[in-house]
Amino acid sequence: MSHTAAFDDATLSRIIEMAWEDRTPFEAIERLYGLNESSVIKLMRGQLKPASFRNWRARVSGRTSKHKALRSEDIVRGYAPAQYKPNHGLKRRP
Repeated sequence: MSHTAAFDDATLSRIIEMAWEDRTPFEAIERLYGLNESSVIKLMRGQLKPASFRNWRARVSGRTSKHKALRSEDIVRGYAPAQYKPNHGLKRRP
């Protein structure tokens, strides 16, 4: 069964976005969407171009912020302050 079959395009896009974000741990993706780290890796492998997947894996492999157990206890949030603001914190042009 495909990992993408259970998700609509918007949800799939959000999972991929969260996987790319430096400050969003895999545990947050699992809590919200039920995908553990290995499932996210499989999903990303199937959704990204091969070179993009290799870049993503290299980026997250040693990153402590992607693994909650390795994060500093001082970090209590899993997202950037502007992440959930309308237009991602960008101002509209008149």
